[in-house]
Amino acid sequence: MRVVVAGSSGLIGTSLVAALRGGGHEVVRLVRRRPAAPDERGWDPPAGRVDPGALDGVDAVVNLCGAGVADRRWTDARKQVLLDSRTVPTEVLAGAVAEHGVPVLVNACAVGYYGDTGDEVVDETAPSGSGFLAGLCRRWEAAAAPAETSARVVRLRTGLVISPSGGLFGRIRPLFSSFLGGRLGDGRQYMPWISLDDAVAAIRFTLERDVRGPVNVTAPSPVTNAEFTRTVGHALHRPTPWVAPPFALRLALGDLADEGLLSGQRAIPRVLERHGFQFLHPSLGAAVAAAVGG
Repeated sequence: MRVVVAGSSGLIGTSLVAALRGGGHEVVRLVRRRPAAPDERGWDPPAGRVDPGALDGVDAVVNLCGAGVADRRWTDARKQVLLDSRTVPTEVLAGAVAEHGVPVLVNACAVGYYGDTGDEVVDETAPSGSGFLAGLCRRWEAAAAPAETSARVVRLRTGLVISPSGGLFGRIRPLFSSFLGGRLGDGRQYMPWISLDDAVAAIRFTLERDVRGPVNVTAPSPVTNAEFTRTVGHALHRPTPWVAPPFALRLALGDLADEGLLSGQRAIPRVLERHGFQFLHPSLGAAVAAAVGG
């Protein structure tokens, strides 16, 4: 296949490009600067422009664009950045996919679509929740709708990514290694996670199989924050006695604390499992052990 990837420099994008090429596929990377390599094509999402010829002969487009949700406090300006960095590129690519007759669009989204689900197990049939993240995800997914006139559209609702560097584990590993690891609040909130290897494999799976619509890109065994904390501490041989109280998290992070740290989704990958996807790391212990070893 000839696959165009937008957002190819991120954690998942970098690994996806390597995996696709390793599998014999041709990859074209969309870049916002002047193209500097034979596999690069330029585009300017705010201007609604994709370089002529960038989508010629393309079998699929993968869009992974979006500013980091947990990178900084959510001011009104930051919330707008989070929204625009997702919906604008998606609108441009969906329109280009429809215009050029590209048969497949695989578009990023997140499990935040479901809002805070407490102990309830949710799959892809569950409705969207409330809050900023859920609303962002609804608009993100809606932005891909123009491509559905001619393409098979996959909406990836991705969980927290576990990898040796970067992603969730890359951020918290230094804290745990420094004996500062601990649960967030009461630790009962669920964390829908997935290893980087499985996230990349799942995207390849949706490219190669007749999968469409929402797909939870999460491992089959979501865990609570307390269990997650214990598992990481055990893997790093560190105690995890600390507790970050909700008031302190809210003081430091505002709305991000409630929606990003103190709530969660007990999401399961029903669609992937129904289509026969096999997880390399079905348990958190296996995923964290692989990340520590990596």
